[in-house]
Amino acid sequence: MKVSFIGLGVMGYPMAAHLVKEGFEVCVFNRTTEKAKLWADENDGHYSETVAECVKDADVVAVCVGNDDDVREMTTSVSGAIASMKPGAILVDHTTTSALLAEELGAACDKVGLRFMDAPVSGGQAGAENGVLTIMCGGEQETFTALQPVFNAYGKSSVLMGTIGQGQRAKMVNQVCIAGVLTGLSEGLLLAQKSGLDIPSLVDCLKNGAAGSWQMENRAKTMAESKYDFGFAIDWMIKDLGFCLDEASRQGIRLPLTEQTIDRYQALATQGENRSDTSVLFKAVRQDAKS
Repeated sequence: MKVSFIGLGVMGYPMAAHLVKEGFEVCVFNRTTEKAKLWADENDGHYSETVAECVKDADVVAVCVGNDDDVREMTTSVSGAIASMKPGAILVDHTTTSALLAEELGAACDKVGLRFMDAPVSGGQAGAENGVLTIMCGGEQETFTALQPVFNAYGKSSVLMGTIGQGQRAKMVNQVCIAGVLTGLSEGLLLAQKSGLDIPSLVDCLKNGAAGSWQMENRAKTMAESKYDFGFAIDWMIKDLGFCLDEASRQGIRLPLTEQTIDRYQALATQGENRSDTSVLFKAVRQDAKS
């Protein structure tokens, strides 16, 4: 199976490398060609300087870029992948986008005899590097089954959530839950610090109980040390939570905690924390506690 991978950011770079390790023939494209060359040198793979050249022989084309407009540039534009993919090939979008874009891409693929699956991922940079991502999928069962060898290369779990768009909606729920966990963890850490508790001992005490979470085990100690450089920048979380609020509005509901969290992240971004990871929410909670 030939796989093309478009987008070599902190997620795409290791994801494409895992495909090579699993024996796939991989060609990559990145808007910064030097990065694509570096990836090809490091992974005994191939790169192309245009999307069209990269995808023309591929059985599967995976995209992992920044936002809806980036995805459109790489897929539905005149120079995008859809115009050059061979009939019957599968386009997979690993980018976290709006569900409406997923439906748009599904329709565009259907028009020209391609298959499509929206498949956002969770697990962060560490999950991508270790090949243990969670993949939330929307599309046809037959397409999902065909993609299992690809997903298994860099994923620990892949679940078909329903029709096209449902993968993105599942990712929205994932981000809403992360926002809630980080808010609770931040307030708990603040109380712990003010009470004189030893944070490493506290984490070891709580992590295997009902309060335990990935965020507690992996971020609580570093949050207490004011270290916030772990990959997933709040710029991206602001984007993701925006999709959540848009979808909630379409469903006729409000998500008050999510609204509060995105406001806090936006305030942090104006303070120059836009490239800090999502655990920097602790800084905003600490600031609010003083006011």
